[in-house]
Order: sequence, then C-alpha cells, then structure tokens
Amino acid sequence: MLRTRFTEAFGVEHPVVCGGMTGVGTAELISAVAEAGGLGFLTALTQPTPEALAAEIIRCREMTDKPFGVNLTLLPTVTPVPYDEYRAAIIDSGITIVETAGSNPRQHVEAFKAAGIKVIHKAVAVRHALKAQSMGVDAVSIDGFECAGHPGNEDIPGLVLIPAAARVLDIPIIASGGFATGDGLAAALALGASAINMGTRFVASDEAPVHPNVKAQIVANDECQTILVFREFHNTARVARNAISEEVVAISSRPGAEFSDIAHLASGARGRTEVLQKGDMDGGMWWAGQSQGLIEAVLPCKTIISDIVSDAETAIRRIADLT
Repeated sequence: MLRTRFTEAFGVEHPVVCGGMTGVGTAELISAVAEAGGLGFLTALTQPTPEALAAEIIRCREMTDKPFGVNLTLLPTVTPVPYDEYRAAIIDSGITIVETAGSNPRQHVEAFKAAGIKVIHKAVAVRHALKAQSMGVDAVSIDGFECAGHPGNEDIPGLVLIPAAARVLDIPIIASGGFATGDGLAAALALGASAINMGTRFVASDEAPVHPNVKAQIVANDECQTILVFREFHNTARVARNAISEEVVAISSRPGAEFSDIAHLASGARGRTEVLQKGDMDGGMWWAGQSQGLIEAVLPCKTIISDIVSDAETAIRRIADLT
C-alpha cells in the first residue's frame, strides 16, 4: 500500500484523485472512486442550482460512506453564477474537502477554512501554486500541459512543472495531466508529488455518466487526438480532436477573429448534450487529455485504481532493484 503525505492528510486509502469535471462529476462516478479508495470531487456547477448540489451531496452519501469532496470552479460566464450560494451549500452540507479551480479563490478559501474544510487548489503554474499556498490551502493540484481542460498559456509539461513546484512548496502536491497508469503514479511520486489526479482515465470508466461512444472513443484515440483551442483569446484549452474543435481552430486563426465567431461551436452546453449525453462524437467540443494514448479499456473504477496502485508498486520495486 502506498502511503503518502496526501493519503495521510486527506484520510484516503490510495494517492489517486478524480478532480472536478463538468458534466461528469456526479454521484455515480464520485461514489465509485471513493469506494475504490481514491478521492473524488462532485462538480458543483454540474448541478443547475445550489439546492440541486445539496441534493447531489446527499445522493453521493447514500452511495458511499468514504471521503469525497466538491469542486468549485470559478470562471467568467455569460450568465452570472451565484458562487456564494454554491459555497454555502457546500459548507451547510458538511463537506470536509473542497477543490477550487479557475480564478483567484481567496474569499472562498477563507470561508471554507473558517468552516474547518480542507482545500485543494488547482494551478497551472508554480507562481499560482505559491499564491494558493499563501492563502492557506492544504494541497495544490498542479496541471501539466498534457492535461485536458485549461493548461495555461506557458506550455510547461509535467516532467518540468511537478518538480519545479515540489522545490518551492511546503504542502502536498497532486500531479495532474497525462496520468493514466501505475508507471505514471510512480513517476509522479519520484518527481515530488504525493498523488496523481486523473480525468480522462475516469471518463473511460464503467461508472462515468457519459455515453458509451465517448468511452469507446477515448480507448480508440491515441495521444495525438487532442487539439488546443482558444489560444488566440489567451484562454488555451485542450479538447478532443473532432470536426467541431478543428473548425474552432480554423475560424480562430482568421485575422480579426473574435470569440463570438466560435461561441456557438464552443458552447459547453452543446458538448455536454450532443457528445456526453447523446454520443455524437462530432456534435460539439469535449474535454480529453493526451493520456488517451495510454488508455486501453473501459474498466470499473475499482479496477482502474487497484491496477494503477499495484503497477506503481511494481515500478517502484523495479527501480529499487536497479540500485
């Protein structure tokens, strides 16, 4: 069994995290991750209202008695989000672990900490991780360039970003971006992390609440089947390569292009409805990381986590035998 600063601090069995994923982080998946000994995060904004989030937390508790958390991602939106009300729902529900991401979370971190909640903040640069540490968060999840979602605009891969963060941070680090195997977990530990975060790997799980076509596509795709969008708008994002994401890149590269030119294609609601729910793999944009190239099968969360931990232990022993 791999015991690390992360497992000790957060009271979980294995150093494996399923971070927040919009449209995916629901009770079905997060309870399965918890039951398998990992730490999963319900995604607050997947729920349409704070009241719905409170109900989802209750539903997850009915499915597991093991630790799980809630992700609160702070991003600019066309329609204002009542973040304070979502935060209140999290606190009032007795959640003990929160993952924040996106914009500066200071006011939310202060409120969560005052309520005795442990906070993990997702960062894409060492300076952001240091800022989060100064706010009093309990751990940082550091996203390398390989990740799905928003890797920042500096293109620093995990092989450099993780040890660079480990050199200056005093709190546990969760390595994110490109992880889907036990060898990856062993490498992350060697680089100074205390756990790994996986998104794409958990989307290709039995319990993920997405269409089977999505899971099959992840297995079929290799590491080249992602594409970077929104670079021209200084909001770089990595998504799966398909007809829509390629069209987004083509339109964005035209002189004078504005985000409004691609908004209808880039709509998150479109991706969730047409791709994640209906299984039309060219129906909208959907998130996927380069770790697709390492995923060979759709499996239960319990198998995914147990295999990764076992393979990591084997890798560590293999390395030890070389000395």
